Amino acid sequence: MGAVAAALPAPLRETLEAVGGMYSMGAASLYGLGSDVVRGRFQFAEFTERSWFLVNATLLPAMLVSIPLGVAIALQVGALAAQIGATSFVGAADAIGVLREASPIVTALLLAGVGGSAVCAELGSRTIREEIDAMIVLGLNPLRRLVAPLLVAGIFASALLNLVVIFVCIFSAYVFDLAALHGTKGSFFGSFTQFATMSDFVTSEIKASIFGITAVLIASYKGLNARRGPTGVGEAVNQAVVITGIVLFGLNLIITEIFFAVVPQRTF
Repeated sequence: MGAVAAALPAPLRETLEAVGGMYSMGAASLYGLGSDVVRGRFQFAEFTERSWFLVNATLLPAMLVSIPLGVAIALQVGALAAQIGATSFVGAADAIGVLREASPIVTALLLAGVGGSAVCAELGSRTIREEIDAMIVLGLNPLRRLVAPLLVAGIFASALLNLVVIFVCIFSAYVFDLAALHGTKGSFFGSFTQFATMSDFVTSEIKASIFGITAVLIASYKGLNARRGPTGVGEAVNQAVVITGIVLFGLNLIITEIFFAVVPQRTF
């Protein structure tokens, strides 16, 4: 196996090593999390602090991004609907676009760009200051003490922020539809409830949770493996944000395909 790995191109070998390292770190963190929960040793204070930090850092940017996003969806769909005489379907398009695709992606990208970068920078700073090594010398497992509560906080924060993004997007689209497109309340909410189902909402929350734990896992891995001083920490933060964006779009495609295969689509 060592000879095969050595024969691979350096970029491919480094990528495979990173994927294996993230998988191992995630598995070890979740195993430690389960063990701590069973024994009543879960780091609840660390989880609360991390959850508050992620939500507090990401809430306002999420709301500010959601307003123009909802307006843009209503504007584009409304303009097209007006041309074909189907202005009553703005709410349906908003339901499909926001619930299924937009809100989980926006939530995860903001969580990675704002909260994940801060997490990566903090863990990277601790790594280059040898605080992580000191924890290991003292017999403390950094994955169980730091990463495991972060993963749970990422799930909680992403699910909560996803709700905020959904509400703000739909509300801004509703206001714009009434004010600029001269739609009606009945047509907007009628088409919205006609096309949106509980499975769409559940899938959106599942997507956001998976994206959130992925963003936090990548940020933690890059932070704990930062090298070469402050410069290496900056590079780790940039790599974490870029890699997270690429991985999230791939995961979104996979989850969407699974959703369409498992959940039967409504016909009208």
